[in-house]
This record gives sequence, structure tokens and C-alpha cells, in this order.
Amino acid sequence: MLWIKTFHIVFVVTWFAGLFYLPRLFVYHAMTEDEISNQRFKVMERKLYFGIATPSAVLALGTGLWLWLGYGFGGMWLMYKLLLVLILITYHLWCWRYLAMFRTDRNVRSHVFFRLFNELPVVLLIVIVALVVLKPF
Repeated sequence: MLWIKTFHIVFVVTWFAGLFYLPRLFVYHAMTEDEISNQRFKVMERKLYFGIATPSAVLALGTGLWLWLGYGFGGMWLMYKLLLVLILITYHLWCWRYLAMFRTDRNVRSHVFFRLFNELPVVLLIVIVALVVLKPF
């Protein structure tokens, strides 16, 4: 079970890396004015989302489910963590929506919006890690 926990942590780290960097790409993409940069950001965003963030999310969720089934119910802290994971999945899908908007050149959000949007996974990470480590409930 320790190997599963190890892989779970690795996949969570890579998932968060994707969720930290993708909105940062959106910031720069929203500021882009030339077609070459526009096309370059489309490629980078697509590869990051579909090549790193989404596979990592699937593997993190899969190993997390495996751990949950192996260890059983962990208390209320786990329920709060799972709620935050659902919010994180929603955020991941929200990124896909913005990716699609950029891909079709229909983005209407400013770089300032994406700078703020980029902060949500940071808050989620802090609270999720605190719940796992401290198990306050």
C-alpha cells in the first residue's frame, strides 16, 4: 500500500504542476497580439492539458480511490478532502473550457482574470495538505 501512496503523491504533484502552469499560460496567451505566439500557446496549452495534467489527474484519482478502498473511511477530514477534490476536478474541467475558447480564438477574459483564476488551486492545495497532515476532524 505504501507504493500506491507514493504513486498517488507523485501523480498529485504532477497534476498540480499542470494546474499551476496552464492558467499561467492563459495569462500570457490573453496578452498575445501576434499569430505566431497565439499558435504557439495553443500547442503548449493542449500538450500540457492532455499530455500531463489530465493523465496525472486520472492516475491521482485512481490511486486515491485505491487508497480509500484499502484504508477505509478516515474520518470527517477525508470527507472534506474529497469535497475539495471535487472542486479541483471542476477547476480542471473549467481549464478545459478556457482551453477550448483559446483554441477557437473566442477568449474574452483578460490576463488579469487569469492571474486571479490561477490562485484557486494554490488555496485548494494548502487546505487539502493541511487536512491530510493534521486530520483535524
